[in-house]
Amino acid sequence: MDVNTLLVLVLIGVLAGVLSGFVGVGGGILIVPALMWGLGFTQHQAIGTSLGVLLLPVGILAVMNYHRSGNLDWRAALIIGGTFVIGAYFGSKLSLTLPPTTVKRIFGGVMIIAAIKLIFGK
Repeated sequence: MDVNTLLVLVLIGVLAGVLSGFVGVGGGILIVPALMWGLGFTQHQAIGTSLGVLLLPVGILAVMNYHRSGNLDWRAALIIGGTFVIGAYFGSKLSLTLPPTTVKRIFGGVMIIAAIKLIFGK
C-alpha cells in the first residue's frame, strides 16, 4: 500500500468517525462513496470494506460519551444490533446478486430520500 492510499484511508476513517460520533452515520454515507471516488473501489468492494469497519469497536469512545450523558438506550441498541446482523447477512446476499449499477442506483435513491426527509421533514 502506498503512502497516498494510506493517507486517503486515514482521512476517510477520521471523517467517518467524526460524522458517526456527531450524527450517527458514517459507513454508507461517507465511507462507501469515498472509497469509490477516492480509491476506485467497486460498489461491492466499498460496501464490503465499510461493513468490515463495523466489525471493529470503532465507535467505543463515542458510545461511552453518549452512555455517560444518558443518551444511549442500550435495550434499543441491542435489539437493533441483533437484528442488524440478520438484515446485513440477507442484504449482502441480495446486493451481491445484483449488478453494481443497480446497487449504486438503489443506494443513491436511499440517500436522496433520506436527505429530503432530513431537510424538509418536521
